[in-house]
Amino acid sequence: MAGAEDGPGQQLELDEDEASCCRWGAQHAGARELAALYSPGKRLQEWCSVILCFSLIAHNLVHLLLLARWEHTPLVILGVVAGALIADFLSGLVHWGADTWGSVELPIVGKAFIRLPLLNMAYKFRTHSPEALEQLYPWECFVFCLIIFGTFTNQIHKWSHTYFGLPRWVTLLQDWHVILPRKHHRIHHVSPHETYFCITTGWLNYPLEKIGFWRRLEDLIQGLTGEKPRADDMKWAQKIK
Repeated sequence: MAGAEDGPGQQLELDEDEASCCRWGAQHAGARELAALYSPGKRLQEWCSVILCFSLIAHNLVHLLLLARWEHTPLVILGVVAGALIADFLSGLVHWGADTWGSVELPIVGKAFIRLPLLNMAYKFRTHSPEALEQLYPWECFVFCLIIFGTFTNQIHKWSHTYFGLPRWVTLLQDWHVILPRKHHRIHHVSPHETYFCITTGWLNYPLEKIGFWRRLEDLIQGLTGEKPRADDMKWAQKIK
C-alpha cells in the first residue's frame, strides 16, 4: 500500500528537496523579500528615468555629431578611453560597496548623478556660443562617454550572466572585451566573492587585483570602523523562510 511505503526516510528526502528548492533561485526567501520591495511605484520611476535618460542621450549625441571636427579626433579617442576606464572603476566601487558593506536596511540612493550631467550638457548646447562649444568639445565627449558606459553598466552586467539568446553583436563586444565578458565575470562569483568587482568593461579588474586594491580598502575600513566585510552575506544565504 502507498501509505505503508511512506516511511521516515521518504519524508526526510521530501524535506531535503523542499529545503533545496527554497535555498536557490526565485524561491529563495531572500529573493522573495527583495522582489516584494519592487513596487509598482518603483517600476514607474524606472520607466520615467529611462525615458528621460534616453531622450537626453539622443539630444546630446545629435549635437556632438553636428559639432564634430577631424582635428578633435585624438582628444575624442582619449576621452572615450578615459570615460570607459573611469566608468569601469566607478562600477567596481559601487559594486564592491554594495557587495561588501551593503544591506537592504540602508537608504537606497538612485543613480541621479547620471541625469544631472546629461541635463547640464543639454543646457550648454542650448545656451553656449559655437566658439565656446568648440573649446569644450573634447571634454563633452569624455563626459558623454562616461555617462553612456555608466548608464549601460547594469545591462552589461546582466549580459555577463546570460549564456543563451544574446544578440550576436553583444557576444562580439564581449569576445573583444569592449564590454564585460561572461568568462571574465565568473571569477568574481567564486566564493568568497572578494575580487573582480568592475562590471562595465572589466579592464581594471586585473590591475586592481594585482595591487590588492579592494583588500587594502576593506582593511582600512575595518580598522577604522570595526565592521567586517561581507558580514551580511551569510545572513541572506541562510534565509529559508
